[in-house]
Amino acid sequence: MAGKPFDATLKDLVECGPDDWPVLAKLPAAPTRIVDADIATVSGAGDKVLRVETNPPYLLHLEFLSGHDSADQPLLLHKRNVLLEERHRLAVCTLAVVLRPKADSPQLSGLRQRMFPGETEAYHSFRYQVLRVWQIPAATFLAGGLGLLPLAPIAAVTESDLPGIIGEIEKRLRARRWRRAAPKIWAAAYVLMGLRYSAEVAGVLLRGVVSMKESTTYQAILREGLEEGRQKGMKEGRKEGLKEGALSEAKRALVIVGEHRLGVLDQDSRSLLESIQKIERLEELMGRLDDAANWRELLAQAAPRRGNGRRRPPS
Repeated sequence: MAGKPFDATLKDLVECGPDDWPVLAKLPAAPTRIVDADIATVSGAGDKVLRVETNPPYLLHLEFLSGHDSADQPLLLHKRNVLLEERHRLAVCTLAVVLRPKADSPQLSGLRQRMFPGETEAYHSFRYQVLRVWQIPAATFLAGGLGLLPLAPIAAVTESDLPGIIGEIEKRLRARRWRRAAPKIWAAAYVLMGLRYSAEVAGVLLRGVVSMKESTTYQAILREGLEEGRQKGMKEGRKEGLKEGALSEAKRALVIVGEHRLGVLDQDSRSLLESIQKIERLEELMGRLDDAANWRELLAQAAPRRGNGRRRPPS
């Protein structure tokens, strides 16, 4: 199962668009509502359980996997499936949503069978669905409902695709009927992007998204992350290493966004960019992206002036 800070994020994802999930699982679609997932008397709770009002109705049991315990999940999925059926007296389809390759396992085959030694026929079989997000085209999530949008940046995309994807999400969230939900969606996108990209890359890509800044979820996660990073740096005594890592990630983030707006980074400009050794200078460059016509103009604008008025290389 997903853990903090993903629990609240994934809860918001499902609640924003419960009707999206049966469609994503290629199951019969109908008006859908969230039902109580608690089976704590035996084995805890499933991540989310949806009641789909087909005729007859059925339950869609969602489990989001982001950790390293996926090899143990088929048994837990089976157990929860049976207990949910017993509690609600409805057919239950279980969908395991694997959020990143590190959380994958050969054991997540979609079929769990039990048989006695020496026998070839299973005495019990349990079928479930597995959706590996990074193998799904981003267009699938972008074309879906509100709750699927934050999955697009961690779908089958490259870093160069990210600015366009963020732009598509922003375009969708401009609709008046979705403005109230926008802070939750941006916060979810930020958290999920952390499964695949650094905080610097995610932060730069989502810079300027006002609704995300207004999200209390996002602010709480940001404070927690900053404090955790500070404590880790103090504990391990690697301040210089952390600074170098942050500088490298900030440059990478600038290239991702810059190439989307200014074209491919040429070798001379890359050398100038690599010579920059201050995070503040990179932040200045990011703020000037919209005003620059090309990479050389961007880097020339940010270069400090010598005493004679000429610009000297960035530092």
